[in-house]
Amino acid sequence: MSQQVYITNIASFLPNDPVSNEAMEALLGQVGARPSRARKLILRSNQIRSRHYAIDPATGETTHSNARMAANAVRQLAVQGCDINTIELLACGTTLPDQLLPNHALMVHGELGIPPCEAIATAGICLSGMTALKYCYLSICCGQTKNGVATGSENASASMRGRTFSEKTRSQAELLAKVPEIAFEKDFLRWMLSDGAGAVWMSDRPKGTGNSLRIDWIFQKSYAGDLEPCMYGGAEKMADGSLKGWREYLPQEWLEQCIFAIKQDVKLLNDKIIEYTVTRPLQELVEQGRIEAEKVDWFLPHYSSGFFRDKVAAGMQAAGCAIPQEKWFTNLSSKGNTGSASIFIILEELFNSGRLQKGETLLCYIPESGRFSTAFMHLTVV
Repeated sequence: MSQQVYITNIASFLPNDPVSNEAMEALLGQVGARPSRARKLILRSNQIRSRHYAIDPATGETTHSNARMAANAVRQLAVQGCDINTIELLACGTTLPDQLLPNHALMVHGELGIPPCEAIATAGICLSGMTALKYCYLSICCGQTKNGVATGSENASASMRGRTFSEKTRSQAELLAKVPEIAFEKDFLRWMLSDGAGAVWMSDRPKGTGNSLRIDWIFQKSYAGDLEPCMYGGAEKMADGSLKGWREYLPQEWLEQCIFAIKQDVKLLNDKIIEYTVTRPLQELVEQGRIEAEKVDWFLPHYSSGFFRDKVAAGMQAAGCAIPQEKWFTNLSSKGNTGSASIFIILEELFNSGRLQKGETLLCYIPESGRFSTAFMHLTVV
């Protein structure tokens, strides 16, 4: 029989003061001579009011690396009473680590300066944080470790600054008024992504006082065999749907063609994101008897934009798993879209709010459009 696994503490770290919609462009920097014409339209759609950047507003310099933000989230666990010097397993997920190598988890371990432990880095986009969490879950489940810490962290601002974009991106952004889908091109992502980190302490037993979250199950599924890449960076998408990676380009082309910019196949996203990350997997879970919508007390969705909220609801309805929106909990509007860290930051706010009651159930939803994959996690308050 496998060991039960509990989340006993959750922490987050958001760098510097919140940044308002009006202050964003001054902090990130303009692309070209004129302010972005896309910004207001995108912010009206995504419904994000504030976010955090690891940028010093006075100097424009980076204040925190990705690894340091993840380490700071783990240090917040120590503030809550966890002894981080006893960590047996450190699993860290991120979209873009600070370097190609060493791996992200080793850099986080180095930042923490804690005693030797197992360290594993998980790759991906939004799902990389959940993959790290699942690695810890499985390790404790099978008795390999008694505790583990999983993190999700992003320093998106490092690649979203105006100085990293060519003038070519402006002409694309100016098409917004005529072709709304262009909102999901490079200029769109500048007004969508932000910085932050989250960490969870996981154990083979609940904590002695206060709430813990029992992990009932974690479901992850990739549909990469069905569909071509949708969101990508360090590559260009070819006519046949394949990716041509950065190593196939000359160094000068990396800059000229914005090879390292994060890009989105907008048509594919709009056509398939709900079907493949909401409806199809939820139908499978409902058919397996793992979810009964009426028994879910809290639904914690990570979606990138308020634009998708009603679309997610419609996809859940189609799957036979309609959870009323009054049961939804998200902090996208105040914390922004922090990619792999988002579900940690959402969980942290709810978990530490005092609103959870013993016996309540939580369903977490984390989609990824990189090559269409999804995750759902079911938790019970104990």
